Amino acid sequence: MEIRYPRPLVAGDHIGVTSPSSGVPESLLGRFDFAVQQLRDRGFAVDVGDCMDGSTHVSAPLEQRAKELMRMLLDPKIRAIIPPWGGATAIDLMPHLDFEAIATAEPTWFVGYSDISTLLTPITLRTGLATLHGSNLMDSPYNVPESLKSWLDIASLPTGARFKQASPGVYRVNDWDDWENNPEITENAWNGAGAWERLDKGKSEVSVKGRLIGGCIETMVNLAGTPYLSTEALRKDPADSLIIYIEASSVEATTICRHLHGMRLAGFFDGATAILVGRTGAPDSASLTQTEAVLDALGMLGVPIIGNVECGHVPPQLPIVNGAQGHLVFNETEQYLEQTLA
Repeated sequence: MEIRYPRPLVAGDHIGVTSPSSGVPESLLGRFDFAVQQLRDRGFAVDVGDCMDGSTHVSAPLEQRAKELMRMLLDPKIRAIIPPWGGATAIDLMPHLDFEAIATAEPTWFVGYSDISTLLTPITLRTGLATLHGSNLMDSPYNVPESLKSWLDIASLPTGARFKQASPGVYRVNDWDDWENNPEITENAWNGAGAWERLDKGKSEVSVKGRLIGGCIETMVNLAGTPYLSTEALRKDPADSLIIYIEASSVEATTICRHLHGMRLAGFFDGATAILVGRTGAPDSASLTQTEAVLDALGMLGVPIIGNVECGHVPPQLPIVNGAQGHLVFNETEQYLEQTLA
């Protein structure tokens, strides 16, 4: 599959903001306005859509959400799209997205995580459009640790660019800022320390390559076994392989274990040379930890499994470009993920 990368973002470009899943409650509009203004302060024009209502689990009726997202994906003036955050039921948009039109349109960066990965991953797999699994809009004002890049940093790189990211050694779990009363906060108060961990207990040094693809376990599992989550097109050539990243948002370990077994049986992990597992604040079960859940479902694949990666709901976020060429290195002296936009 040929991966198509949007051209680099530059000052003056338009960034679209829409909520294809959940909108913004009135109590958090201060944070939303601050995040939008930060983009404008960096020289971007921000086009805020109509699908923003945060009073229920969806921002607008299905047809309106789908129409607004498609409009932004196909508008050559809009160079990036970033939702405020995820939500619960972005899956309902699947039959309403025109994948053929997306595949032939001028490429646009589509950015987000959580329920937004329900859209990002199928768009890359069905159309070859590179998508960016990274911060959502409400998280974007936070300053990024030195060893990581912001989604804006990555979306501003030219096609062919190569960059490395590594664990900053700090994280923040189960302790969220009060955006209602302090909407302009830009510094995370790190309350944890820890680096990447080899979960499969393999002894050999890891240096593997593959196309990057993945997202949130709880939302992607509902697409497993459907054409929307088939990785076959990304690995049609026998020489192609995948580096797959996954992350648990909030459900307990036995449920994650079942989800991962189902995704494996549906073929999602076929062709993987390594699996990255996001650090999680999701609870363990009485007889099963989150790490044990991953190993129970995926340990038999016989590939390196690297845990505590910053690619999920626990800040900070390590942005990953779906479809990019990845090179994962993990040994006693260095651990990093290199991505090439090619």
